[in-house]
Amino acid sequence: MRDIIFKTDEYVFSYRVAGLLIHNNRILLQRPINNTAYALPGGHVELGETNEETLIREFKEEINANIIVDSLQWVGEIFFPWLSGNKPCHQICLYYKIELADDKCIPLKEAFWGTEQLEDSSFKLEFSWVDINRISDIELYPVDAKRLIAEGFHGVKHFVYKE
Repeated sequence: MRDIIFKTDEYVFSYRVAGLLIHNNRILLQRPINNTAYALPGGHVELGETNEETLIREFKEEINANIIVDSLQWVGEIFFPWLSGNKPCHQICLYYKIELADDKCIPLKEAFWGTEQLEDSSFKLEFSWVDINRISDIELYPVDAKRLIAEGFHGVKHFVYKE
């Protein structure tokens, strides 16, 4: 299949979904090796794939977890420099509350490793359970996620983040 990432001479457009996985008042976050910034796990939607199918596939591919997709929580319009930094990216990201179908498939207390595939590259990601009460102490993108997590999950919220 093909990820929904379109590139022009001036811009990159990206369509992504992410999962809000909370267990024992901790949220699962990811970050690349040698990076201090966390993000919410998920991935790019493939052409012909639903958001739910994408989340199920991404969590299975990256950390071998079986999940159940619950409800849409956030709609994000996110603008940031693309990986190489030489083009701006306009990303639409939809964030869903999810839960584990089987809580024995991944470690629930300590950090663990997974693998991300993006375009033609593959790299390791650290997955960590971060206490929701300590979310303000970490670097998390998009920045609006800290506020939205603190507000709780009560219906769909929209945000725009420009870096």
